[in-house]
Amino acid sequence: MEEEVPRVQLTERAQELVRRLRAQHGPLMFHQSGGCCDGSAPMCYPDGEFRTGGSDVLLAELDVSGVAEPVTFWMSRSQYEVWSHTRLIVDVVPGRGSGFSLEAPEGVRFLTRSRVVDA
Repeated sequence: MEEEVPRVQLTERAQELVRRLRAQHGPLMFHQSGGCCDGSAPMCYPDGEFRTGGSDVLLAELDVSGVAEPVTFWMSRSQYEVWSHTRLIVDVVPGRGSGFSLEAPEGVRFLTRSRVVDA
């Protein structure tokens, strides 16, 4: 039996940062809008702080060891149409991302890498 390839996954570095942010801010969520610059990076918010709607797609409910509840990962529908054939790998890199994302004061930012998946 083949294992299903996860739609979204977090690297170990991203999981560690999610655990730290969860301890500071409570339950979390991600949203990737597809706008220019930082808008195309995954943004981390306290769960429910970013309002999602019909123009967004829930791609995953991520289980992170040490985090009690799933961390949802949303993407704007228009961005999803472009990335629907990929697996998204959320990583952490040095640098300052958006001031709206919770990791901004940490001196790092979340970054999405992608891999094409079989149809």
